[in-house]
Amino acid sequence: MAAHVVAPLTAIADGGAERFDIEGRSVCVVRIGDDLYALGDTCSHADISLSEGDVLLDECAIECWKHGSAFDLRTGKPLTLPATRPVPVYEVRVVGDDIVVEVP
Repeated sequence: MAAHVVAPLTAIADGGAERFDIEGRSVCVVRIGDDLYALGDTCSHADISLSEGDVLLDECAIECWKHGSAFDLRTGKPLTLPATRPVPVYEVRVVGDDIVVEVP
């Protein structure tokens, strides 16, 4: 696994999501309070950026804006149809004031 500094923590608002390109992968990083989550940015149902969707705080999920599929931020598993395949999840942490994402 390779660790990559993607942005300062202040770059993502609480309840927000941002897309980062890391080694040819599009990664969506979501912030909920002090917790960060990183998952593949492309919906497994259609070629749509998840970072442009709504963060569902109570469900700890992100919803694809195009067809409404929601994905669990912890596991990448789809919670609603039409998506049936999970998206990848990545290790993410804060080091100092920076967001660090690990990709294989």
